[in-house]
Amino acid sequence: MSITAEEKQRVIKEFATAEGDTGSPEVQVAILTNRIATLTEHFKTHKKDNHGRRGLLKMVALRRKLLDYLKGKEEARYQDLIKRLGIRR
Repeated sequence: MSITAEEKQRVIKEFATAEGDTGSPEVQVAILTNRIATLTEHFKTHKKDNHGRRGLLKMVALRRKLLDYLKGKEEARYQDLIKRLGIRR
């Protein structure tokens, strides 16, 4: 249900703003988006997994908060990130 360490490192490398960057909003949102996509696939076959669904909703809310923070801080970075991830607007 979770992403592998190799997949996580690939995402960090792709979205990092500097060398060794693991905590920028871009990296955090990219990792959450990857985990959300994985869980969404899980729920297609396990429709009654309500405990897991709660975790998914928490991840979606956290991603939304991080995106709102980034949008308030620097609009251009926000627009670039949602375009690269292929999410909303």
